[in-house]
Amino acid sequence: MLTGTAVQWTESIHTNDNKFDQSSLLHQLITESRNDASQGLDTKSAIEIARIINHEDAKVPGAVKRALPEIAQVIDQVARCLRDGGRLIYVGAGSSGRIAALDASECPPTYSTAPGQVQYIMAGGPKALASAVEVNEDSEELGQRDIARRRPTRKDIVIGVSASGRTPYVVAAVAYARARGAHTAAVTCNNGTPLAEAADTAIVAEVGPEVISGSTRMKAGSAQKMILNMITTGAMTRLGYVYENLMVNVHMQNSKLVERGIRILMTACKIDRATAVETIKSAGRSVPVALVMLKAKVDKPEAVRRLAKSDGNVRLAIEDTVLEL
Repeated sequence: MLTGTAVQWTESIHTNDNKFDQSSLLHQLITESRNDASQGLDTKSAIEIARIINHEDAKVPGAVKRALPEIAQVIDQVARCLRDGGRLIYVGAGSSGRIAALDASECPPTYSTAPGQVQYIMAGGPKALASAVEVNEDSEELGQRDIARRRPTRKDIVIGVSASGRTPYVVAAVAYARARGAHTAAVTCNNGTPLAEAADTAIVAEVGPEVISGSTRMKAGSAQKMILNMITTGAMTRLGYVYENLMVNVHMQNSKLVERGIRILMTACKIDRATAVETIKSAGRSVPVALVMLKAKVDKPEAVRRLAKSDGNVRLAIEDTVLEL
């Protein structure tokens, strides 16, 4: 008698056999190939294993570098969508989904983004962040259903994250969003994939075979983490939530972040601690307001007005100009 999981697994095979031959596709993916550099890994010492992994990891930055033009396109598109009141919505499954969830969850404390501005959708739901619910990633219907619940529009950008580039859940979600006018992008580690075809822009970081064949939480996961970091950091910087290289939109919700805000103001304005603390207090505990007050030599109402005029871009608020992307 089959268990519930076994029934789902069997049904998923029959379902997907009608759409594409899984076995013939898998052996074509470079992320599923055997890695000559790690042959006999189970016979190696700990230091030899570490050296092999480190040697392979060193290939990741180069693979990401080759995708920089497409990453830059997506950075600007994310910035435009957020500026116009839209959302960045990541869609992923397994390790890729967890990396996307991490990037989305770190935007509010780092840049004071509203909770709904940067979101993630994970195959299997939030419980899949800590537990394997991988069978859900084979369902196109669930991918369409989950993105449909977010009601994507032309103001939004939906980014599908999948190392293989062929995860049915992610491909279907991106295709659905694109059909409804949303901007779309793919982040993958294989060329010529269904996900790349489904998206407006494809970011492909070919990192090659993994040290453990098919374990895409390794090099592919590192590449995806680097790329998503670039996308959100780049977009927030383009929006002016960074001044010079300082995290001026920091959300001061605990003692560490309060201290960071004080030191940012001291560094940017070359002032002493007492002046920084007093200005932040008079600015309503807002580092951007305090920074504009000091740099532009204006009072709080004028600083607030300038920030509203520049859509929160600190540098433009100081210069009293308008944001253009």
